[in-house]
Amino acid sequence: MKIFEAIRQDHEKQRLLMKVLVETSGESPSREKFFKELKIELAKHAIAEERHFYIPLMDSDQTIEPSRHAIAEHHEIDELVEKIEQTEMSSSAWLVHMKRLQERVLHHLNEEEHEFFQQAGKVLTAQQKEQLAAAYKNEMLIA
Repeated sequence: MKIFEAIRQDHEKQRLLMKVLVETSGESPSREKFFKELKIELAKHAIAEERHFYIPLMDSDQTIEPSRHAIAEHHEIDELVEKIEQTEMSSSAWLVHMKRLQERVLHHLNEEEHEFFQQAGKVLTAQQKEQLAAAYKNEMLIA
């Protein structure tokens, strides 16, 4: 497996969790459960992706700026998650913030998959793609 497929698998989990969350209402056990799961998934993914995808790509002039941009987007996503955590789940503002998070994450995922993966594919060797995938998947298991 190459790094791109490993990351895409986690992107699909994130998309599904967000889709379910924006369909929940009020302070319900399902909203709490899915938000906790999304929060963990986003945090683990950001750490693993930065360590085993973006940092190695910072060695190349072609991918240093997009790598920095993606890491900055991870920070923005973290801030939105914090804002949601500080908002009452039963308030209408919670769903507004959750939809903003969904929009931000979807933008990030689409940008990665449709732009950055192509750039990275030109920089990484076949062996690197497989090694990074293994390291990424291992990090996701232990994080």
